[in-house]
Amino acid sequence: MKTYTLPHTDRTVSSVVLGLMRIVKMSDAEVQALVGAARDAGINVFDHADIYGGARHACEARFGEAISLSAAERDAVFIQSKAGIRPGSFDFSQDHILKSVDGSLKALGTDYLDLFLLHRPDTLVEPEEVAAAFDKLLAAGKVRHFGVSNQTPGQIALLKTAVKHPLVANQVQLSITHAPLIAQGVAANMAGLDQSIDRDNGLLEYSRINNMMLQAWSPFQKGFFDGVFLGDRENFAELNDVIDELAGQYGVTPTGIAVAWITRHPANIQVVLGTTNPTRVKDSAAGSDVTLTRQDWYRLFTAAGHKLP
Repeated sequence: MKTYTLPHTDRTVSSVVLGLMRIVKMSDAEVQALVGAARDAGINVFDHADIYGGARHACEARFGEAISLSAAERDAVFIQSKAGIRPGSFDFSQDHILKSVDGSLKALGTDYLDLFLLHRPDTLVEPEEVAAAFDKLLAAGKVRHFGVSNQTPGQIALLKTAVKHPLVANQVQLSITHAPLIAQGVAANMAGLDQSIDRDNGLLEYSRINNMMLQAWSPFQKGFFDGVFLGDRENFAELNDVIDELAGQYGVTPTGIAVAWITRHPANIQVVLGTTNPTRVKDSAAGSDVTLTRQDWYRLFTAAGHKLP
């Protein structure tokens, strides 16, 4: 398993993350098998959010009930969670952040989060409120590091007017087929080409310049929850042909190639898996050990429909 050093820290984190948004109806044994498969594959990062599972903290509680960690085991894993989404609104108020983190800690059965992320952008955000919440969480030992999700460089810069702790990560949607984060820069300044439209204000370059780790969610999705591109020969026949060919060449499954396409990027992007299938976790994680050639990386990029001007 390829690993990275979490920016601004000395923590070593796996390049693949196990997302746990779908475990609410799983038994203890099923959750244990899923987490065990991830650990066996070298994954040490586990991703949660207070809204996962329908009821508030439901998936976190399912994890906490099924997984009992000794002090040594807790130190060996990296648990992150997110808050800020409420029914019909976003809420980055100090009160909501503090209450949400307390709820996450109780549900997970842990004394601290390794990383807390603001879940999507709240346009009504008051940076001073976020800063006050972060200060209290750090001082109390409840959160060790902070980050955001789905935020632009401008939104991050606004937070930084008050937040003095490093923002170490930004969780964003990214897959071979849903890649405006990457594709726009490849085709910059091309009039009349939709790919050239800047949808995130240079987030990829900003993240590399400012040493901020990107975490890619929905790494197998065609678009915004439009289903997976793997095996979809009606819409992505050429891409699947190339994926299958490269899977055979590199000795991994198609999911492994989809993961390898992301981890090959020098920005050191983590891949967040959403599967509940232990075998799929193993197959996907194997992709992090694959280093695609430049030619193979760009071949996948163009087979997905992106343009090279």
